[in-house]
Amino acid sequence: MAIPLQMDNFQKQLIAAIRRLIFISEDKHILKELTLSLNRSEKSVVIQEVTALAAKAQTLVMAEYRGITVASMTELRVKARAAGVNLSVLKNSLARRAVAGSAFEVVGDQMTGPLIYSFSEDAVAAAKVVAEFAKTNDKLVIRAGVYAGKFLDADAVKQLASIPTKEVLLSQLLGLMQSPVSRTAAVLAALAEKKGAEQAA
Repeated sequence: MAIPLQMDNFQKQLIAAIRRLIFISEDKHILKELTLSLNRSEKSVVIQEVTALAAKAQTLVMAEYRGITVASMTELRVKARAAGVNLSVLKNSLARRAVAGSAFEVVGDQMTGPLIYSFSEDAVAAAKVVAEFAKTNDKLVIRAGVYAGKFLDADAVKQLASIPTKEVLLSQLLGLMQSPVSRTAAVLAALAEKKGAEQAA
């Protein structure tokens, strides 16, 4: 008689990962994903994780990755991670359930085909990472996005990507603030030097 196994969340997630097999076609080196059916518990884990991401994120960008190579996808993941962007390949049905009732629900009808989902807490990070990568890889095609509860088409995502990041804006602001201070300091130093010269004379 078989004894039912009790699995913790880590084991369930591991099984889910194994079921989402990724392999490389030997002739074209094309990334493909085989998503086998998940059981109810595994689907629940995925939905909970995506719901948690959506709750913290300001922005979601979706892009079609049909035909992209494994090397390119790996490069994109590295860039996304460095920018604080969570990039995932998800079953669209699970993604729709995960964002139901959230600000990202407005993009539900665009969740079709092979998509990557990029969430970011920073307003522009997800758009910037995906848009910049798409410029040099025509296999990555921006589908749509959401920012502050507003639906964004592909052009709007690119416009959002053109906005400087918070760090860049702060750096520019600091530069503007320091510029007049530096000029003032230079003027005061020149006046002090002139006064010293006059007193010496």
